[in-house]
Amino acid sequence: MNYAPVCLFVYNRPEHTKKTIDYLLKNKEQKETDLFIFSDYAKNESHLSSVRKVREIIRNINGFKNIEIIERESNLGLANSIISGVTQVVNKYGKVIVLEDDLITSPFFLQYMNRALDIYSDESKVASIHGYNYPLNVELPETFFLKGADCWGWATWKNKWQHFNPNAQELLNEIKAKSLTKEFDLNNSFPYVKMLEDQVSGAIDSWAIRWLASTFLKDMYTLYPKNTLVINIGMDNTGIHCSKTDVFFSEFSNKPIEVIKRPIERDDKAFFTLVNFFYKEKSFLTKIKRKIKSMFN
Repeated sequence: MNYAPVCLFVYNRPEHTKKTIDYLLKNKEQKETDLFIFSDYAKNESHLSSVRKVREIIRNINGFKNIEIIERESNLGLANSIISGVTQVVNKYGKVIVLEDDLITSPFFLQYMNRALDIYSDESKVASIHGYNYPLNVELPETFFLKGADCWGWATWKNKWQHFNPNAQELLNEIKAKSLTKEFDLNNSFPYVKMLEDQVSGAIDSWAIRWLASTFLKDMYTLYPKNTLVINIGMDNTGIHCSKTDVFFSEFSNKPIEVIKRPIERDDKAFFTLVNFFYKEKSFLTKIKRKIKSMFN
């Protein structure tokens, strides 16, 4: 198998970064995997010490096929760092797996990602592969599709990433012009349109909401595993965009995910279960605000 390179984006959380790397090293495919680490520079003086600690950690990593570290000399911010880093690597290698410094992975994560990237590489309607799944607690297929894209441990190809539109105003205008606001908001269960509006106004700076909107408007889909292969450990108030909550915690899959070719269409059971999940959490307004702040900022 021609293994996809992994892009890891780190900033100022040394403990989280070390855990993310340690868990990734538990994947047996790590020895065949090229790792690119993008380290953003400190936004202000108070972050400088922790950024240096992170850089000390990543300079001493072993176990991957090749390791390339890109240390930024100025602060790009998460959105610009991910957009530029993913573009750089995917344009060279044709495909990429993307992680951030607060995502720990199952030992079966790289196997699933690479298998799915191979199977769906020629499918124009498949935008990406996702490693996380919500704690939906219903019986679902081993893998399934939902419309759009996602951001907690994902992968894509060069010819799919080219659909990324960084212009939030254009994306928002098109969604409204086509009367797609209800569908984009998952039947009004989650405020994605509001997030696009916040991106336009400058209230947030999110690559993820623009990636979601870009793929949604192209009628593209993302593959999800029934059982999660990614856990977010960053919702502990240590990150720039994270708050403490366990609403979105899922247990790791205890076995490999079987990836077979499926019809590229929305899984209605998964979709409506997710809608109900978000509606249920709407009664806890603070938790929803935390979700927005941590996942898309």
